[in-house]
Amino acid sequence: MLLAMYLQVSLLFFIWTGALTLKICSFNIQSFGESKVAKPEILDVIGKCISRCDIALVMEIKDASGKVFPQLMTHLNSQLNRKKDQYKYVISERLGRKSYKEQYAFIFREKLVSLQAVYQYPDQQEEGEVEDSFAREPFISWFTSSRTDMVLFSMFRQHTAPEAAVREIDALYDVYMNTTQRWKIENIIIMGDFNADCGYVPKKKWRNIRLKSNSSFVWLINDESDTTVKESTHCAYDRIVLHGQNLVQAVDPKSVKIYDFKTAYGLTEKEALAVSDHFPVAFSVISGREPSPLSKSPKKRARKKTSSASYSTGALPAEFPH
Repeated sequence: MLLAMYLQVSLLFFIWTGALTLKICSFNIQSFGESKVAKPEILDVIGKCISRCDIALVMEIKDASGKVFPQLMTHLNSQLNRKKDQYKYVISERLGRKSYKEQYAFIFREKLVSLQAVYQYPDQQEEGEVEDSFAREPFISWFTSSRTDMVLFSMFRQHTAPEAAVREIDALYDVYMNTTQRWKIENIIIMGDFNADCGYVPKKKWRNIRLKSNSSFVWLINDESDTTVKESTHCAYDRIVLHGQNLVQAVDPKSVKIYDFKTAYGLTEKEALAVSDHFPVAFSVISGREPSPLSKSPKKRARKKTSSASYSTGALPAEFPH
């Protein structure tokens, strides 16, 4: 059986038909808007982080004018040496229950993948409930390439109360069911800023979260990881969750990383926090990867801050080498 390890966020569906490696990332840029895009030193770090990826989920876009995110894309593509590496993007509508709104975006290398379909998850208030399940509804996109098909689902929960985080992470199982039925898919990746640690999700609440208790889901970044920039915090807010044996077997285990851009670019904590209070998380999938037996229990890793200039690897299921 697959091991359930321990989502604002994304689903990917893969059908392998040829050799291909894709690096997939998730980055909560924290209040990305006019003030950040106006500062070259911040925009440069953001661009460098995204350019490490073939597909990147970007969260917490606060851009009421609709002009800021295109500026990021112009900067990103201007830094690339080869035209074939150019990025395109698809962005959600502005999401939020009241005046506070955010957007998600998928940035992707146009020579590797093409956008086929998009839909916004129809989050509806159930009878007897005070409000609907999600503060910002999941955004689902379907990408294809000549060698790989994939579906990406993104849902981002930031600055929510602890009880809301538990409810929203559990409700992602309903989004998973809706997406698999809509597009008849099995292999799924769910990733992003889940607020899935520290005070947002008490340990005793995990048993009430279907994405955690259902053993068909594999969590690549576990509770002992740290995806935060501040030295004074140690929280595994950002997560990557897999569903589907073919997908699990296609993951390069050494590629599951938390990217410490603070150390990589020699930033002070203050300079790094001006970029974001979250580090990006990432992993790679390789078509044609040889299957490996799945273990029944995870290996725990000690809690510690990232100190390497390269990616730091979160805990993986035991079938992956450490």
